[in-house]
Amino acid sequence: MTVLLYFIIGFAAQMIDGALGMAYGVTSRTLLQSVAKVPPVTASAIVHFSEIPATCVSGFSHIRYKNYNLKLLYKLAIPGVIGGATGAFFLSSYGETLEPFVCAYLIVMGVRIVAEGFSRQGTRFGLSGKLVVYPIAFAGGFLDAVGGGGWGPVLVSSLLAKGEDNKKIIGSVNISEFFVTAFEAMVFVATLGNLSSYLKTVGCLVAGNVVAAPIAAKLCLGINEKFLFLLVGGLIIALNVYNFIGYVM
Repeated sequence: MTVLLYFIIGFAAQMIDGALGMAYGVTSRTLLQSVAKVPPVTASAIVHFSEIPATCVSGFSHIRYKNYNLKLLYKLAIPGVIGGATGAFFLSSYGETLEPFVCAYLIVMGVRIVAEGFSRQGTRFGLSGKLVVYPIAFAGGFLDAVGGGGWGPVLVSSLLAKGEDNKKIIGSVNISEFFVTAFEAMVFVATLGNLSSYLKTVGCLVAGNVVAAPIAAKLCLGINEKFLFLLVGGLIIALNVYNFIGYVM
């Protein structure tokens, strides 16, 4: 039953990510903690290990089609890796203390997903100044590590701006995500010790991802995107409000 539950979580998270283009980490981390009752730090570590194959394939795909800007890639990857490693270390060392703040962050991410559903029909605003890229990438890596996800939504929504080459921004974010995710996973191994007992969990998530990916790609063609954004964002908000209340009460 546990194996099936992890498979379903991986399947559901990939269906959402495939349809929306974001929220795999945030969704899977929330479900692992709320539904499967996986400890917060372990949940984030499991999510990042399961993301490594997907981010690797995604990164190579963007490289193949030259959807990246090399200068931007460096600006994202280096501070992103530093931020991700720092976040993984802090989460491993102070997991229970940080958890209310992590829940609050995931609630904010849920609100961002809901807002994204409305903004898809309107104008998107971004930050393109040279100086803001580094702190945004550091913050994105840090928050991605402690929250189990958020690199894509934080970076893409911050960097996309009118007149920019959006494909190269998205590609650069996706390529750099592989390095951020891999370093976060290595820090989790170094700080948490032997995670071999969770390999089955990671395998189940990846299996769910593989099965869901082609289905999500097909279904997203006719899905009501705005409704799905509202549904997923609302679910993430509700589950993390519940978790937050449990920690502070």
